[in-house]
Amino acid sequence: EELINVKIPENKGAIATAREHGDLKENAEYHAAREQQGMIEAKIKIIESKLSNAEIIETNKNSSDKTSVIFGCTVELLNMTNNSKITYNLVGEDEADTLKNKISFNSPIGKGLIGKKVGDEVIISVPKGDLNLKIIKIL
Repeated sequence: EELINVKIPENKGAIATAREHGDLKENAEYHAAREQQGMIEAKIKIIESKLSNAEIIETNKNSSDKTSVIFGCTVELLNMTNNSKITYNLVGEDEADTLKNKISFNSPIGKGLIGKKVGDEVIISVPKGDLNLKIIKIL
């Protein structure tokens, strides 16, 4: 919505302003604004495509059955190597944000945790080496 209702009109204004500066062949401002327009339109198409293929997945957050790690759950882990605890929320790829401890279910850690139960120990290979994790709690 922001791209369509804010960014495109802003960009059209930038194109119009750049046109007023004369010769379009050598007008860097005009070419930059046209390139920006293309990038905005490409983003819109990507978002529209994702939305048209999106599916709602019920995660049953209110369910008392928290026996195994599934998409949408929050899991508390113990790093067996350094005895530190970390909590991750397993989300879709577009929602992943490592700064907020939201990891994709499709990431190496996410794939390694799916289907595991409280008390399970897992070894997960990540680019920095192997992680030895124990599942403490599924929320």
